[in-house]
Amino acid sequence: MENSLKAKKKVSFFNDAVKFSLLSIALGLLVGAIVLVISGNDPILVYGAMIEGIIGKPKYIAWTIIKATPYILTGLSIAFAFKTGLFNIGAEGQFIIGALVATILGYSLDLPAIIHIPVTMIVAGFAGGLWGAISGFLKAKFGINEVIASIMLNWIAFYLSNFMVSNSFLSIPNSEASVDIKETASISINWMKDLVGPATSVNWGIVISLVLVFVIWFILTKTTLGFELRAVGHNRDAAEYAGIDVSKSILKSMAIAGLLAGIAGAIQVMGVTHNITVLAAQEGYGFDGIAVALIANSNPIGVIFSGLLFGAFKYGGIKMQAVNSPSEVINIVIGSIVYFIALSNGLRILYTKIKAKRAKGGNE
Repeated sequence: MENSLKAKKKVSFFNDAVKFSLLSIALGLLVGAIVLVISGNDPILVYGAMIEGIIGKPKYIAWTIIKATPYILTGLSIAFAFKTGLFNIGAEGQFIIGALVATILGYSLDLPAIIHIPVTMIVAGFAGGLWGAISGFLKAKFGINEVIASIMLNWIAFYLSNFMVSNSFLSIPNSEASVDIKETASISINWMKDLVGPATSVNWGIVISLVLVFVIWFILTKTTLGFELRAVGHNRDAAEYAGIDVSKSILKSMAIAGLLAGIAGAIQVMGVTHNITVLAAQEGYGFDGIAVALIANSNPIGVIFSGLLFGAFKYGGIKMQAVNSPSEVINIVIGSIVYFIALSNGLRILYTKIKAKRAKGGNE
């Protein structure tokens, strides 16, 4: 009986979370439509052009998936940290480190593809994990807030990457791009280009991302490690009282989160760009991952759909220019969606507290 009630509660909560997310998306699109009307554009025409730019041709769908892949993984990284009570705002730096290490190994190693690809991706992932673990160590050992530590590490990663592109064996004279990785380190799917067009960068990244999503879901819901990490996230003092090593849990959580973001950077290099460039500013994959995690309510499976939504907005938003509409409107839509989701969570928490207070008063 008790298990049945718990199952019903979980389903109900999941449905509520989905409803809040869908409502927030609808409200965000409504805000975007209002902005379009104010700026003198027809929202139906503009949104129609965006949808056409997402699903109108096979290559558009392919590019939407390609754009969504890094958002799925950075969103998963941040969602995982959220689930364990941490805020991994350092996914941007971890992404950059993963991309840098993938470029170094992809270019410098001379191995057959069957070895070169997994070695490059795994080492790049571990590099991102190490970058994340630094924030975890500083928090666990010295109590330094992971947000502050990871923001500083983002900038260190940013300037380290630019330095390596400009002043190392990765440099190309008179160019702001690094050398390309070798073909044996590429995860491109060449035969798919015959179906969707040679201009697309179709790769195995989405498959790898989906596998990692289910691995993280399994870890969080079906393993002792996941239970310990979630326990620390729910109540650190209670977890410590129960015998869980909180410091080690923090370190593990940030390392796993960093590994996911590092793999996202590696996939971007190995499947799309095949090199890195001097960055004028941080690209935002890690920061946008925060929005992806929020839209998914930090649910690993939900990250798949919110990541695809984000990729669709980012790619389809460019198509708005075809009807003379500013593509910046899509950023307003995304910002509005995140705002409404944050607002809905706040209202839900407030409602729960009021309900609990009334129940307590009634019992007294």
